[in-house]
Amino acid sequence: MSKRVTFQLSRRPSMPRVSGAVVAAGLGASMVFGAGAAFASGTTGTAGTAALAGSVTADSVAQQATAQSKAATAAAKASADKAAKKKADAEKKAEAAKKKAASWEAPVDHYVLSATYGVGGSRWAHNHSGQDFAVPTGTKVEAAHTGTVVKAGPNGAGDGPAYGNAIVIKHSNGTYSQYAHLSKIQVNVGEHVTTGEKIGLSGSTGNSSGPHLHFEIRTTPNYGSAINPVSYLNSVHVKI
Repeated sequence: MSKRVTFQLSRRPSMPRVSGAVVAAGLGASMVFGAGAAFASGTTGTAGTAALAGSVTADSVAQQATAQSKAATAAAKASADKAAKKKADAEKKAEAAKKKAASWEAPVDHYVLSATYGVGGSRWAHNHSGQDFAVPTGTKVEAAHTGTVVKAGPNGAGDGPAYGNAIVIKHSNGTYSQYAHLSKIQVNVGEHVTTGEKIGLSGSTGNSSGPHLHFEIRTTPNYGSAINPVSYLNSVHVKI
């Protein structure tokens, strides 16, 4: 009697295969997801960095433009202020010069009064016709008031040798001022001079006993029309 031998093939459990497939599928999905996440993450980071850099650059440019605008405004204001001050100073100087030109002053700055108007003496043919200011030779002599030089020269500029070198200036109010015994004349006939302008140097030329300035106020340019110069100067607010 023969025996039937039956071989039964054993089957592997299906669960591991399924699990492997699931694992494989899960791994693939994870890899895909990870790659996508990495890609998405990389893309988002680059764009964000670029946007941030652009924003910083724009802010920097805006700040620089603002600073430059402020600097330009400040520079323009400083320039305008400087120009305004310069203009104001020029106007003030012009006004001061105008006032000075309209004023009177003593013909020398530092002096000692000596012979006065109307005093008698052997040095004059008649009574003294002016006011003497005792000053060293070479002292600056200034125009007592704005006017035009009508006489200038030796021999009293035509009024006689007793005056030595002399100058006569005509003023707008019809008066004349005379400066005599000069060591040097520094203006010419026809020249316009202003109050305080240097016209010559004091000396002791002509009939003089020592260095001094002989000063007269006249009603004409010529000798013989003198009035009291101290009284006249007082009337125009000059005290000597």
